[in-house]
Amino acid sequence: MTMTSTHFSQRLLPRLLIVAGVFAAGASGSAQAADTPSPAGSVATQAARPSLQSAHVKRYAIEQFMATTSIMGASFSADEKRILFSSNASGIFNVYSQDIAGGAPQALTHSTTDSHYAVSYFPKDDRVLFTRDKGGDEQNHLLVRQLDGSEQDLTPGEKLKAGFEGWTPDGSAFYVSSNERDPKFFDLYRFDANTYARTLIYKNESGYDLSGISPDGRWIALDKVNTTADSDVYLWDTQTQQLKHLTPHQGVASHRAASFTPDSTGLILQSNADAEFDRLLQYDLASGKLQELEKADWDIAFTFFSLDGRYRVSGINADASTQIRLTERVNGRERPLALPQLPGGEIRGVKFSRSAAKMAFYLNGDRSPNNLFVYDMATRKVSQLTHSLSKDIDPADLVDARVVRFKSFDGMVIPSVYYQPREASAAHKVPAVLLVHGGPGGQTTRGYSALAQYLANHGYAVLGINNRGSSGYGKSFFTADDGKHGREPLWDCVEAKTYLASLGVIDPERIGIMGGSYGGYMTLAALAFRPEAFKVGVDIFGVSNWLRTLESIPPYWESYRLALYQEIGDPVKDREHLIATSPLFHAKEIRRPLMVIQGANDPRVIKPESDEIVEAVKKNGVPVEYLVFDDEGHGFSKKKNQIEANRRILEFLDHYLRPGVGAEPAAR
Repeated sequence: MTMTSTHFSQRLLPRLLIVAGVFAAGASGSAQAADTPSPAGSVATQAARPSLQSAHVKRYAIEQFMATTSIMGASFSADEKRILFSSNASGIFNVYSQDIAGGAPQALTHSTTDSHYAVSYFPKDDRVLFTRDKGGDEQNHLLVRQLDGSEQDLTPGEKLKAGFEGWTPDGSAFYVSSNERDPKFFDLYRFDANTYARTLIYKNESGYDLSGISPDGRWIALDKVNTTADSDVYLWDTQTQQLKHLTPHQGVASHRAASFTPDSTGLILQSNADAEFDRLLQYDLASGKLQELEKADWDIAFTFFSLDGRYRVSGINADASTQIRLTERVNGRERPLALPQLPGGEIRGVKFSRSAAKMAFYLNGDRSPNNLFVYDMATRKVSQLTHSLSKDIDPADLVDARVVRFKSFDGMVIPSVYYQPREASAAHKVPAVLLVHGGPGGQTTRGYSALAQYLANHGYAVLGINNRGSSGYGKSFFTADDGKHGREPLWDCVEAKTYLASLGVIDPERIGIMGGSYGGYMTLAALAFRPEAFKVGVDIFGVSNWLRTLESIPPYWESYRLALYQEIGDPVKDREHLIATSPLFHAKEIRRPLMVIQGANDPRVIKPESDEIVEAVKKNGVPVEYLVFDDEGHGFSKKKNQIEANRRILEFLDHYLRPGVGAEPAAR
């Protein structure tokens, strides 16, 4: 139920309600470090500092915000003179190539209906791999754009999902996962890069998750989910056809395969065994010896090598921000390398060229969406290739996010990300929106959020809460919501309202709640189970009936199904509990105005979920606005739909939280 796709909130559960781009273009999963972040474990009922800038800021229309371009991905061409990426500059995601020397990006696909996402240049020529689905149904296929511009589907068929799993080091072949044989499990194939002939190299009949292939092609790393907080790593030997369990353990511990070493002698694991946070362990494939490679005071969310093994990059999920570590191997030992110093954001999305002479990365900040840069490793020259923020918007009119903390009902400290509009003051109190992330198990992080900036620009304070059960704050915090959905995590949200009211610049009678996916469920739960707490609710792609959602999950989630049941409830064994925690069965308690947004093709939270909650709440005589997009799935992929949804959200909030400002919401 996930609504954001980031390196950190990497939960083993395929976060049901989290999908990138749910709210608005340019939304990001991570961004620059908090200015004066609270230390881990601090008990700050930390008052947000009032803005020092002038309250006289220009108001921007949603069309101006949406003129910002969302870009993602990076793959160097064979000659290392161009970079492949995805962009929604045309209003829908297509594949583009950008010359490193400058100039305008060149569109390589021209879809006006279904989003196309860049995967990779071929290592030896200008062919391109990309993926697409149909209207957000998540049945992704892998396609190749040939040198003459024609396209070929490499994974044809109906009701299958395929994904790219990497190149062989020499570029002669690539790996693809597909569930065409069995909808529940993903097999692994090796494709010849010239003929596209494929060979099945791993038949998955036990529900393992593919995690990586060694550079020499002999070893396949597999993850096995036990619960949402407990998992193991296995190693498949393609020569002997034998499976080895690498991480037997007692108690609750998460283990995941991160990366094989470039020489295929070792496998790096992420593990929080005997610890709160993920650290890196290196497993020697010959001896079976396991030793610590790297640790931090937070989760190490990922690590990978350049193709030649010279460089290694790690990402640390440090208090809602990403910190990148870069090391260079010299004489058999790693030494830290300084990253380019750039103002206004943090580095993320690092990708090396095949020669490792160049490094592409994105810079993202609270007031600046993703921009693509290239760094020359020898000359240390940095080149900015894109300018994504709408030309209509002055970044000075946007606001910086702040990491804040408050104590919840039982003393647990809840970290959150706060956006305060410039005009907020004790003399001019503003309305506020509590923004709940997707999941369960997602995370609200710093970085450019078009939705938060749009609302703050129009006078709303926004608090992105990391209620208990969120990723990034340790194993104990992460598991604190298990079996408690609709209760303790919801009570954190109610306490967040109290925190907002304590700031002295927010009107406690004008606070709403909003969320996407699992955050949509939390919105409905708040209105149903704590109907006095929030003035309004906006549910975006949210669960209303856990019984139906758990019974209708996509077949390719089979490896996570039992973990999902353990986290939320078994639809057979825990039927009464799920009824008790599903807002649909308590809709008669909902008395506050509600807005519901739904994608007709959503495979995660199917449309009947929204149809039924809307119908049930309308029977109470409560104002309900219902917005359905026929060409979207679990999230937005089209600017026109994002514009419509965000405009309508603001109109809805203005009508109920700023009487006399907002127009009457359209009845639907």
